[in-house]
Amino acid sequence: MTRLSSKQISLFEQAIYLPLILIVLEKDLKHIESSPLKLKEPYTLFLEDVMKKVQIQLRDVKQTMKKENLRLQKLKQDDSFTLYAFLFDGYEEHHNYFNPRIRNKVNELLTYFFLQKDKNQHANDKLEPN
Repeated sequence: MTRLSSKQISLFEQAIYLPLILIVLEKDLKHIESSPLKLKEPYTLFLEDVMKKVQIQLRDVKQTMKKENLRLQKLKQDDSFTLYAFLFDGYEEHHNYFNPRIRNKVNELLTYFFLQKDKNQHANDKLEPN
């Protein structure tokens, strides 16, 4: 049983997923820049705009985690699972994430950011535990 609130779990998960989204977007941007597309600028501008949204949300998450004295550490990764340590209030909890679940959640959040209209909106709704 976890001692974390659903809000704290959401913050930890955002700290896992948001940097991965940025990695995907950076790789996609490099692919577009080196692709034979005739009109690259609309795609690069779109990806850069999405990257800004993700970076803003990640900054907010990091500030909140610092304020609440929450820390995330990646302990171990293999082909199937990634183990994270959630550090809070003098406690340490280990959480194992199935890598395909991480990939699917990153895909879901990336779709959310692509379709997001309001720049001030956060993906918190998508990260609440089901």
